[in-house]
Parts: sequence; C-alpha cells; structure tokens
Amino acid sequence: MNREEYNHAVVRFSDDVYRFVYKTCRSRELAEDVVQDSYTRLWEALSSVSHEKVKAFLFTTAYHRVIDILRREKRYKEMETLELHAGACATSHVDLQKTLDAALYWLSGIQRTVLLLRDYEGYSYDEIASLTGLTPSSVKVYIFRVRMTMRASLGSPREII
Repeated sequence: MNREEYNHAVVRFSDDVYRFVYKTCRSRELAEDVVQDSYTRLWEALSSVSHEKVKAFLFTTAYHRVIDILRREKRYKEMETLELHAGACATSHVDLQKTLDAALYWLSGIQRTVLLLRDYEGYSYDEIASLTGLTPSSVKVYIFRVRMTMRASLGSPREII
C-alpha cells in the first residue's frame, strides 16, 4: 500500500468507521480518538496491509480499540433489562432514532457490535466473524438473539412508528 492508497482509504472509510465506533461507544470524542488511532495504526502498518484489506484492517483495529477502552473504563457490562414499552414509544412525536439508540445502549458490547456491523454497515456473517474473532455460527446466534431482544423490548415496528 502506498501513500496515495492511504489517502484514498481516509476519504473512503473514515465516515463509516466513525459511525460504527460512535454507535458502539456513544461518545463523539472517543469515536474521533479511535478513528484517528485506527488510521495511525494503518499508517504504521502501511507496508504490510494490502489495499484490498484496508477496510477490514480499519474496522478490526477500531473494534479492538473500543473494546479495550470500554473494558478499561469498566463500561463493558452485561446486558441489563430494558424497560421500554411499546406504549411509551407510541407517542404522537416519536423520535425513532432516539428510541433505537436507547435500545442499543442496553446491549452488551459484543451484541451491539455484531448488530451494527450487520444491520448498519452491511457486513456478511463471515466478515463480522473475522472482525470480531467469533465463529460465523456464533455471529448468527448473537444477531438472532439481539433481534429477538430488540423486538421484545420495542414491540412491533407498527407500534413504534
């Protein structure tokens, strides 16, 4: 990988990595730091990373960095009970994004990560497995369980909207 390809990677992937990290940690400052750190690590590994693997390298690096930070800050918790009722969400001015963000907040780090990578970023199960170090079967199980939890806590989409 050369300098021109690196600059292309910054333009192409920085928003995606930022969005993923922000949704995972819910802190703008932390997300900015993690994105910058990910690109710093890419720069340091410039000669060993091929142009085709840049996106995977960035997401993997960002994911591991966020997990390290969250563990260090003791914010990496088990899933707690989510007390959102569909009735409370079905007001005349529902902000769907806030409702979904609140539901995402209660998920554990790995649950939030696999859901965001699959549903927000569009990664395949195999790609998520390679990014997180899980098996593809584990990724499928996590995603299934997270979706069931979200459905149970939020209710049907018609009730939310």
